[in-house]
Amino acid sequence: MSSQPAPAPLLIACALGIEQLALRAGDRGGAGGPVTVLRTGMGPAAAERSVTRMLADAALRDAAVLATGFCAGLAPGMHPGDLVVAEETRDPRGTTACVGTDLLVKELGRAVPGRTVHTGPLTGSDHVVRGHERSDLRATGAIAVDMESAATLLSAVRAGERPVAAVRVVVDAPEHELVRIGTVRGGISAFRVLRSVLPAFFEWHRSLLLPRR
Repeated sequence: MSSQPAPAPLLIACALGIEQLALRAGDRGGAGGPVTVLRTGMGPAAAERSVTRMLADAALRDAAVLATGFCAGLAPGMHPGDLVVAEETRDPRGTTACVGTDLLVKELGRAVPGRTVHTGPLTGSDHVVRGHERSDLRATGAIAVDMESAATLLSAVRAGERPVAAVRVVVDAPEHELVRIGTVRGGISAFRVLRSVLPAFFEWHRSLLLPRR
């Protein structure tokens, strides 16, 4: 029997300290290969810099990249704690197709049973979106918005061919608008959901057949 090639790493990127805390508090068992959780800092420019720098490291050159954290839902009826699995991410510089959306939806259903999972385009912004901006973005077909996912995935594919995905937890929705997204506290549902999603990310990673260079 031929030996299996060593699995490529997984880079999980988030922006906020509280997001990183939730991911580090999650169950780290079951990873199919090396996993790095990167805190990029807020905003698309910070995400681009951090992800580009990390993927320049030889140890992460072939890494699959998954953007995660909190987001603002755009569709009526969304609630804090709902999940968003991006079919693609968008920003003014372009669109990045995501890989394995159906698998992520299935695995999130196992990891966080009972939570609603939405799929569709995830759009990027350079600021927290409120009020009429939310409806304007919804009119483009996007179902959610955040500041880092689009920049993260675009930077990742520009650094080399690799699988990419984005999974976000709704913390701010049309009927549940926060004053400031940074005020999210650990006791709310979005934090608990983010803490529980790692097994789904690991299953997504294991399912990938990454090209060897």
